[in-house]
Parts: sequence; structure tokens; C-alpha cells
Amino acid sequence: MSSPTKKRTWRGMLGTAAVVLAAGPGSAAGAGDPVQGAQAFRNCAACHSIEPGQNMTGPTLAGVLGRKAGSLASFHRYSDALKRSSVVWDEQSLDAWIANPAGFIPGNEMAFRGLADTRARSNLVAFLKAAAEGSGRALASQAGINLGSGLPDLKQANAEVRVKAIRYCDDTYTVTTAASKTRKFWEFNLRFKTDSSAHGPNKNEPVFVGQGMQGDRAQIVFTSPSDMAAFIKSECP
Repeated sequence: MSSPTKKRTWRGMLGTAAVVLAAGPGSAAGAGDPVQGAQAFRNCAACHSIEPGQNMTGPTLAGVLGRKAGSLASFHRYSDALKRSSVVWDEQSLDAWIANPAGFIPGNEMAFRGLADTRARSNLVAFLKAAAEGSGRALASQAGINLGSGLPDLKQANAEVRVKAIRYCDDTYTVTTAASKTRKFWEFNLRFKTDSSAHGPNKNEPVFVGQGMQGDRAQIVFTSPSDMAAFIKSECP
């Protein structure tokens, strides 16, 4: 017959084991749900793509598992803190980073305060792992999330939005499209951007991209700053 002390000891051991099984890495209870993780990825989608080679405000998260922090060669906007770190992204380091980026690698420049929910982080890491294996879009679709197709393909822009001439006079830009339509903008309401990717505009064919508001604002995308400088003519009628 077991003594009361032994009974209490076994109860304590069983209770500890239950906690470990519930919270330990790699356990069934601790494994993330990648479909739910696609929902959590909405916190990331404004700045990160899961498509290889498609960097946005932040680097693509395609293939992030196993990659050293701050090492993606095609991304040139890493903070010095991230590049100096010795972190290699795995499930544990991603979880710590997503929980508190500023605390995990102090001095980094990612504008995200962190995700406190342990389960949501686990789901998100599971989604990133699945995305690295090519299942990201299918899982997002299953979760009812439309990740879109990334940046628009400006090489396919029609004549209505292809820009043929830009004239600058005092505080006014006069823009003429390939469809021979002319619009005038107050200089502060017209933005100039570049897109050097495969989806960017053809050389010497900048493109209007919608800016919303009340039609008085717009943005024009060029292939490079040199195209921009050569295209805009300072000329008053």
C-alpha cells in the first residue's frame, strides 16, 4: 500500500508532466495550426510577402526558416542591429521575435509592437513553415484570406494610365497620357515612385497608379530615378 507522501509525490510528477505536455515545443498541444496562422499573417501582409524574391517594406518571408537574420542578399533595408545579430530563424527564434521584436533584437527598425497571444504566434510560425514548402497561398485561401498577387504588373498598363509627358511650371505638373488625355496637379499632390522589379513599368513609360482621395492626387511610377529626371521637363506655356 502506498504511503500518503508517495501519493502526493506522484500527483506532483503527473501535474508537472501535464504542464510540459501542454506547453513543450513539438508536442501535439503546442503545434500550431497553419490555417489559423494564415489569419494571423494579416498582421504581416502589409509589409511582407511569402513569394520568393518579392521584397516589400520588409524582406520576403519565403524560405525564412533556416535563414540568418539580416542576410537576404536581395534586401537592402536591414537595420544594423539585425545584421549584427547571430540569430538564425527557426520556430523558437521566430516565436520570440514575433512576441517582442524590440526586446528580442534591440535597436532593430521593424515597426511592429509584437503579438502577445502564444497560440496565435504558434499558428503564424506554422503558416510560415508551410509557406516555405509552397503551401502558403492554398492555406490562405482555405482560411478565406486573399493575399492578392503582390504589386500590379505595370508593364501591362493600358494607354489610359501610361504617361507620355510631364511638364512642370511653378507649382503645377501637367501630365499627358498615351491616350492623349491631359491632367494638371498641384505639385504637393503628385507623388513620384520607382519600381525596378520585373513588374515595374517599361523604360520611358511611367504609369499612373491610383492614389484614391477625391481624384486630385495621384502617383506616377518610373523604372528608376534616372528615368524620372530625364522625363520631367521644366517648361511653362
